[in-house]
Amino acid sequence: MSGSSSRRFVFTLAVSLFTFCFLVLSTVCAAETPRRIISLAPNMTELLFALGLGDRVVGVTTFCDYPEEAKKRPKIGGMSNPSLEAVVSLKPDMVVMTTDGNQKEFEERLRSLGIKTYVFRAKQIREFPQGIRDLGIAMGVRERADRLAGEIEAALNSFKDTLRVARHASREEKVLFIVWPEPLIVAGRGSIAGDAMTILGVENIAADSRGAYPKFSIEEILRKAPDIIFIGKGHKEMEKVSQGLLARLKTVPAVKNRKVFFVGDYLYRLTPRTVKGIEELEGYIEK
Repeated sequence: MSGSSSRRFVFTLAVSLFTFCFLVLSTVCAAETPRRIISLAPNMTELLFALGLGDRVVGVTTFCDYPEEAKKRPKIGGMSNPSLEAVVSLKPDMVVMTTDGNQKEFEERLRSLGIKTYVFRAKQIREFPQGIRDLGIAMGVRERADRLAGEIEAALNSFKDTLRVARHASREEKVLFIVWPEPLIVAGRGSIAGDAMTILGVENIAADSRGAYPKFSIEEILRKAPDIIFIGKGHKEMEKVSQGLLARLKTVPAVKNRKVFFVGDYLYRLTPRTVKGIEELEGYIEK
């Protein structure tokens, strides 16, 4: 065999081996879409539906209330105490969990029974787009996930490029996000609402507190004097429930200047609707 023929043979062999390896790896990496999915968290249920997998969700927790269609799915218990018997009876080929609310022990029990699990690890807004992409690969809907993640990234970049820069050029408002008035629970560092305030360039007066949702004191609010107070509508009568607290805060700038706003529950879960929650805060901050 001549030198040129040898080189052509080696080249052809190399191309063939590369093509073979690529096809094998592609087959391994491209997951098939599960036929029967159980969601163990409300935000996972919402995300699965957003990715077009709602018709494959066969079981959800008692807290899964969005979208409306999710309420019709069989219930398997709560996030922290799902029923293993109920999960097994629904014969899932994938159980989707999170590190934020689901127990590691339950995942291990499922795996010991040969039930596949997927654990969603994103907890903060900046981690969310990549979390969506990873989930999309695992669920066999990579293109849909890439599209949704890209839309969320574009929205977040818009906030960063416009509003935050503009606000940093002037005085930063001091803000407090109240999750529950009595006992007083607020959004601290690491919470979704806390992330939203950081994105919007305002100062969260609870950012130095311990934990994502710390207990707070009236005295601390009076001392730090927030310019704006958000109260999440985690309860249908939240305005009524909050009257006593606001009466005690009547000397705080936010109350005196009527800068107390009741907002939706978009920032209680890390979902595609989180962007709406940031937009809602933005609208009130700019008033």
